[in-house]
Amino acid sequence: MPVARAFRWSNFAASLAASAALALGGCMQTAGPVAVMQPRADLDSMAYGQPYGAPQPVVVANNGGGAIAALSNSFAASPAPVPVGYAAPMVVRNGASYHLDAGDRLRVVVYGQEGLTNSYAIDAGGSITMPLIGAVPARGRTTAGLAGEIAARLRNGYIREPSVAVEIEAYRPFFILGEVLAPGQYPYVPNMTVESAVAIAGGFSPRAKRDMVTVTHTENGGAMRAVVPLGTPLAPGDTVFVGERWF
Repeated sequence: MPVARAFRWSNFAASLAASAALALGGCMQTAGPVAVMQPRADLDSMAYGQPYGAPQPVVVANNGGGAIAALSNSFAASPAPVPVGYAAPMVVRNGASYHLDAGDRLRVVVYGQEGLTNSYAIDAGGSITMPLIGAVPARGRTTAGLAGEIAARLRNGYIREPSVAVEIEAYRPFFILGEVLAPGQYPYVPNMTVESAVAIAGGFSPRAKRDMVTVTHTENGGAMRAVVPLGTPLAPGDTVFVGERWF
């Protein structure tokens, strides 16, 4: 009988000790604050941020650490991505408002003066050279403006009442580079677009980026570069660059 009581007492003492150890272990563990985040739609929105203009989610820092919490806080704290802007299509200025430049070929008609009537190319300096009056600046002028300048010079000691007409015989060429089958220099055709320029150059290469291209337009000594869609009109002398897609 004393042996049985001692056995029961030892079992009770062991159970009590185990319960106390479990209770103490539970009291020593504390739960850290939990990060509160707005739900994200998918992995792309987590990696690249919310759409431009959307409010940024408010995040409570997770003191407990962890790779997921650190990654989430890092993306939440990053600034909103800047939207990509594409330039408006450039207007082709042909006809009466077209501005001449080096490479254009002109037909100058001086009525009643066959020795002056001829075809003239605008040289690298931006001028044409005619008999009697020599070099006449043409860069940046319209055909009407150039005709008036020629008439004024001829009137100054050569012809009493000159009648002059200037028309464009051939526009300066355009250039196309990058991911096309035959890059190079090609004659400009009125009312050209980027798409027709690519077709003239043999079409896209297999690695070409086919939705947007870069066009460089030069006028009056200044250059403008813009990312434009394929339907954008081209002007004489423009340079088209077709980029390479990533994948």
